[in-house]
Amino acid sequence: MRAFVTLKFMTDEGIEGIGVTFAPGLGLSPLASALGSIVEALCGLAEGEDPMEIESVMQGLRQKTRGSGPGGLLTLAMSPVDMALWDIKGKALNQSVWSLLGGYRKRVPTYASGALMRPMNLEQLAEIGPALAAKGFRQMKSQMGAENTPDKEVLRMKTLREAVGDDIDIMCDINQLWDVNQATTIGKRVEEYNLFWLEDVVAHDDYQGLARVADSLVTPIAAGEYVYGINPFRQLIENRSIDIVMIDLLRVGGITEWRKVAGMAEAF
Repeated sequence: MRAFVTLKFMTDEGIEGIGVTFAPGLGLSPLASALGSIVEALCGLAEGEDPMEIESVMQGLRQKTRGSGPGGLLTLAMSPVDMALWDIKGKALNQSVWSLLGGYRKRVPTYASGALMRPMNLEQLAEIGPALAAKGFRQMKSQMGAENTPDKEVLRMKTLREAVGDDIDIMCDINQLWDVNQATTIGKRVEEYNLFWLEDVVAHDDYQGLARVADSLVTPIAAGEYVYGINPFRQLIENRSIDIVMIDLLRVGGITEWRKVAGMAEAF
């Protein structure tokens, strides 16, 4: 369960910026309520600042709160403030945020996510995979990490690949459920099914372990969704721990920090 917090930030000229964040896995607990309180406090600290100077505002907030972060609820609370500032800037300039960021693509590929879940049996995988392809999805993401033997894990990928054929890209999310040995052993066995990537194969902060897995497998390794702030991405990228950088907009600290990680990734 996720408890969402929506921020509406109003300028003295009447321009409203909207941001959103969530407390992952916390439901409606006191910690989720605390997230809303932190967002409110950050807005108070940013009051009176020029919303067009986004980097300056966010740097100021990080300086004022450096004793409490980075990471965790503080970073999750920073993100909607940053998001709202970008929204305000876009509205003030009559430009989309996409345009402000220098976007040039008219179309972007998408993949089906959340449809091929871990609890599904083989029959369900064989049924839902082709159904997604029939809807026009050329890429789809499944999950592994729940089976009690490597053979069963491999059978899931075999079943899905045979069901959708070779022209569909299959990604697989482990959600940090394997250790390094499992990741390398099972990863090698599923290479014959030509997966597009293996995602979050081990704990997100096991940089050396991720590097060992990435070095051992042909299949690209994706990670970064669970990483807070920008500094850990430097370690992941410099250590060659990942092949595909996945940035969670809220955990990284918002659009401003997301752009910085994207620049790091491009350099490699």
